[in-house]
Amino acid sequence: MSSRRNISIWLGSLVVLVAGVAYLPLVELLPSLADWVTLLIFSVGLFVIALGLVRAFRHPQIYRGKIAGPVLMTLALGMAGFFALGAFYMARQVPESKSAPQVGQQAPEFKLLDKDGRETSLSDLLGAGDVHRGNGAVLIFYRGHW
Repeated sequence: MSSRRNISIWLGSLVVLVAGVAYLPLVELLPSLADWVTLLIFSVGLFVIALGLVRAFRHPQIYRGKIAGPVLMTLALGMAGFFALGAFYMARQVPESKSAPQVGQQAPEFKLLDKDGRETSLSDLLGAGDVHRGNGAVLIFYRGHW
C-alpha cells in the first residue's frame, strides 16, 4: 500500500512563501496594517504545516511527510521569525536625532502653508505680541517610517 501525499505540508509552505512575497505590495496597499496582515498570513501557513506534520506522524502508513515536513516547518519558522525581527524590532530602531527640539524647548521659527494656501509662520499662530490674534500652537514631530 503506497502512502498518500501530505498536501497540508506543501500548501502551508506555499502560504508562507506568499506571505514573504506579499509584504511589499501590502505595504503599498495597507501601510499601517501590512506588518500585522503579513504576520497573520505567516501564522496561517505555519498552522497548516503543523496540521500536516501531525498527520504525517500520527498516520505514517497513510501520509508522507516525516522528513520534508520538519524541514519545511523549520524553514517556515525561520522566515516568520526573520520577518518578525525585521518588522517589529529592527524597523523601529530609529537613530537618535541630536538636532531635534527637546521637550520644553522653544520651537524655531518656520513658515508653512495653511489650509487655504496662505503662508503662515509660527509667530503668526502665536500672535507675536497681539493678544487677540493667536493663542498657541501644538507641534508634533513625526520621525517617520522609511
